[in-house]
Amino acid sequence: MSKTGLPPRRAAHYLMDQIIDEGRLLAELIGGGALDHLEPADRARAQRLTTDALRGLDRADRMLKPYLKKQPPEMVMNSLRLGVIELVGGEAAHGVVNAYVEITGQNQNTHSMKGMVNAILRKIDAEGPDGWHKRNVPLMPGWLRQPLVAAWGRKPMTAIDAAHFAGAPLDLTPKGDPAALAAAVDGIVLPTGSVRVPNAGQVSTLAGFENGDWWVQDAAAAVPVKMLAPTKGMTVLDICAAPGGKTMQLAAAGAVVTAVDISKTRMGRVSENLARVKCKADLVVADAFEVTGQYDAVLLDAPCSATGTIRRHPDLPYAKDGSEFAELIDQQAAMIDHALTLVKPGGKLVFCTCSLLPDEGEVQVEEALERHAGLTVDTAATEIAGVDPDWTTYEGGLRLRPDFWPELGGMDGFYIAVLTKPS
Repeated sequence: MSKTGLPPRRAAHYLMDQIIDEGRLLAELIGGGALDHLEPADRARAQRLTTDALRGLDRADRMLKPYLKKQPPEMVMNSLRLGVIELVGGEAAHGVVNAYVEITGQNQNTHSMKGMVNAILRKIDAEGPDGWHKRNVPLMPGWLRQPLVAAWGRKPMTAIDAAHFAGAPLDLTPKGDPAALAAAVDGIVLPTGSVRVPNAGQVSTLAGFENGDWWVQDAAAAVPVKMLAPTKGMTVLDICAAPGGKTMQLAAAGAVVTAVDISKTRMGRVSENLARVKCKADLVVADAFEVTGQYDAVLLDAPCSATGTIRRHPDLPYAKDGSEFAELIDQQAAMIDHALTLVKPGGKLVFCTCSLLPDEGEVQVEEALERHAGLTVDTAATEIAGVDPDWTTYEGGLRLRPDFWPELGGMDGFYIAVLTKPS
């Protein structure tokens, strides 16, 4: 790790600029090598600092507001935000202030603002952690929060904001006995059978990794396959399969699985994951609309806004602005229609999205029922262990939200419905 701490701070500042100014996602930046120049410890520090700053951005801005006569350029704001996060987290003021003054001064357009950054961060340090904790939980940007308030109400939205700010623990899907896995990894068994590991550390060092006893999968993301309840020999098409959690669930249950994804790179990871957990599936790299055949069941985890994963991906509300949502919603409807052509008469289509927006869940199913005569929702599919009956929706699906299980650490937002094709 660097002794000065400047390289990871400079990298975090670059990531913040790219996410907020350029609309790039953190995973895209890291996958593209944005942190490859750093030592592993510095790489982890830069990523952690970035995610902490994004989770707390609204609160940091409110803490900074009294000291700003007018909004400075975004690059300077990002220096101040990162400085706030470090100072209220207990980092030594001398190193923090000097680092962000230097970062600000390296750009000729903001060089003259070094003194302002120095003065403001000194004032933030004087407020200390108390000034941070007395302010309200950070809110999502208004472009996303407003439609979610309209969908779920202000009180639930406050709880969702709190869940996003808290972040997400590590969830594992066990191949075998959940209780045995929980004991091995010092975790807890969740009501739906996933195993949650608080403060997990390095995933590959957890017991059972090498043996393929489990895979990483948020508890909510494991529910769609549980609702399908696959049986041995059932033929299942998994559309948009990467990173493969549902493919592994299906294969581990004995289903004959064909997994499809348009990305060769992402499908490569599915192959690696299947090999580690000693499961088999037929992997196909293709556009979902090119797939043909007939299956007992099709699982469609459709491309969506991913707004249900913000507690894991706090960059989403800042990298996106919602302008692509209409196109995604149209694509989801088309994918439902195509997926139904691949389901045998009397078979099942599991439709799910990791979205908090009803237009990508409840509304999609309601409209699909209107388009397809005889199509029904299998309401009994929601009756699985650990699922609260209050989570079922008016059209017969299941709505999961980050504010559910607050005492256990929440879950990702998801919508799931099991549709039955007429015989």
